[in-house]
Amino acid sequence: MTPTTPKHAARVTRHFAVLAIAVSTMSMASLAEAQSNRVDVYGFAMLDMGYQTQQNDPLWFDVLRPTKLPAFDKQFGEDGRFFSGVRQSRLGVKSFTQTDLGELRTTFEFEMFGVGVDAGQTTFRLRHAYGELGKFGAGQTWSPFMDIDVFPNSIEYWGPNGMVFFRNVQVRWMPIQGDTRMTIALERPGASADPGDFADRVQVQNVQGRFPLPDLSGEYRLGRSWGYVEAAGIVRRIQWDDLNPVAPDLSDQALGWGVNLSSNIKGGRGTLRLQGVVGEGIENYMNDAPVDVGVKIDPGAPGGIKGEPIPMQGVVAFYDINWSPKWSSSVGYSFLNIENTDGQAVGSFRRGSYALANLLCYPVKDVMVGGELQWGRRENFRDDFTSDDVRFQFSARYNFSTSIGGQ
Repeated sequence: MTPTTPKHAARVTRHFAVLAIAVSTMSMASLAEAQSNRVDVYGFAMLDMGYQTQQNDPLWFDVLRPTKLPAFDKQFGEDGRFFSGVRQSRLGVKSFTQTDLGELRTTFEFEMFGVGVDAGQTTFRLRHAYGELGKFGAGQTWSPFMDIDVFPNSIEYWGPNGMVFFRNVQVRWMPIQGDTRMTIALERPGASADPGDFADRVQVQNVQGRFPLPDLSGEYRLGRSWGYVEAAGIVRRIQWDDLNPVAPDLSDQALGWGVNLSSNIKGGRGTLRLQGVVGEGIENYMNDAPVDVGVKIDPGAPGGIKGEPIPMQGVVAFYDINWSPKWSSSVGYSFLNIENTDGQAVGSFRRGSYALANLLCYPVKDVMVGGELQWGRRENFRDDFTSDDVRFQFSARYNFSTSIGGQ
């Protein structure tokens, strides 16, 4: 065994000292990293009450959607209905975790507004289930094709009908982040079709949609001190297969596309929120629109008909103003215009209009009460029928939030 010399002992002591400092530094770094991790719990409880002077689909009793207004006289009974509910109430959790690749951020959020098979119910509905690390994100969140900052400070739940509004499952790349940003995403595809006047024909009853490719969407926002301008686009392949081996083969495909331009312009006490969108076969991404594909009469096609993506245009223009720290208002207008195919039924939705004005009060922190006047109109395709709706709504909202962890 080699004897330990004073020089050797000193060297060993220095090595242990360096190791101890390294371990201590790593422990402190790990502790600091753990301390910077944070979880935010947030949400609100909200009451809505109001009176509807006309009528709409009872499954959508507490929102104003022009597509759900009557397509013919007294479709939903007599006019004049009181409504109330707490379906806007919301709960969410966000986490912020430090990793070797940067901060991992996640969002899990739901509300109580039932849609789809749960339409009209007060039940759980997923809003966001999304994670983001560095320049990549995945899960369900806002589509890059939409701009959530166009949504006005209103209390009506559904919002402007001409707005692109869709939370979708996606994977995204964000090469530019911040006030100026760029996002490219592959999104879950989906579309709906209207057989129109040919709905009772056997040859269209066995046509089934298929989506072999994801939707490709992207956005670029240029941020400035006065606000921003944003351009977004989407391209999608819509395909359908005829499963009937006897009838003329109606299998075909179509290209859906859209361009969305939006902006927020800030000045003084207010913000002007603007959006204009055009496209074909993108109704699935709109806030309140009918189907993506319609039937077009074509004597040269199999069976004399073919599917065609439906062109549409939408506009949003709202102005939000803060009168004081305790009072605010929003006023504006939106419309959606559909260029129906000639095979759609005469009573198909052609154009919808939406407008509102409100006065909201914030008596104390995290509390809002206020009233809103709302108007909507539906116009049919070929029978000249129109239906209007005027609503008065009162709402009260109580926000809550807390943070766990962090420095």
